[in-house]
Amino acid sequence: MFAPRKAAHERSWLIGAVLLAASLHACHAGDRDALRRIVQEQCAVNWLQRHTAEPCVRIDLPAAPHERDGYAVLADRKGGAHFLLIPTRTLAGMESVELLESGAPNYFAAAWRARGLIAAFLGHAVERRAIGLALNPRHARSQDQFHIHIECLRADIAETLRSAGPVSTQTWTPLALGGAPYLALRVMGENLSADPIALLADRLPAAKPAMGDYTLAVAGMDFRDGPGFMLLAAKGPAGELLLDSTCALAALK
Repeated sequence: MFAPRKAAHERSWLIGAVLLAASLHACHAGDRDALRRIVQEQCAVNWLQRHTAEPCVRIDLPAAPHERDGYAVLADRKGGAHFLLIPTRTLAGMESVELLESGAPNYFAAAWRARGLIAAFLGHAVERRAIGLALNPRHARSQDQFHIHIECLRADIAETLRSAGPVSTQTWTPLALGGAPYLALRVMGENLSADPIALLADRLPAAKPAMGDYTLAVAGMDFRDGPGFMLLAAKGPAGELLLDSTCALAALK
């Protein structure tokens, strides 16, 4: 929980970052390489030269020999409680074979750790069951640099997942979400110690040769037997459609 003064400062800073990111993205409308260039040519350079992540809100640049494992978090140009986690290395999307290499970074785990930015933007705490992450498939994305959306879940999606939680398993199982067919997988734990991308490739044989055709989303869950996650995969729809940048689910009551 933020102290009032710190929370106000953090929120003001984040709102400013959102507006700055919106301006930068507007300048690159239609440029499918915009995210990569913003992160590599602005955020990373600014951090190394001036120790500021602008226009990103956060950047992690590990020292050698792990310098290729870095990532940045950028406020989405559409505004709201919506952030993007973007690797600092060049990666096209989930079809990138580097994501399945031994020792590959768990970008979904990093995106989950960045969920506090949503609470800071809203100015109040947000329960884990309200948070969702999504990686869109190749045919439903506007950028060709890997990026994970960090937002809240849509209220109707969260309710469907709450109902499905007690019968979910550690095997990919069909689940209808928002009128679209998905596969769901239960993962237990406070944090994402297992990489969702590897769990898709390893536990769904049909996905491995066609990873770029799949969307992959992660929803925070509070199961009866402890905290965890619901992994959601589908060949077709964009997982981002399961999310809500207005964060209505987390509105104060």
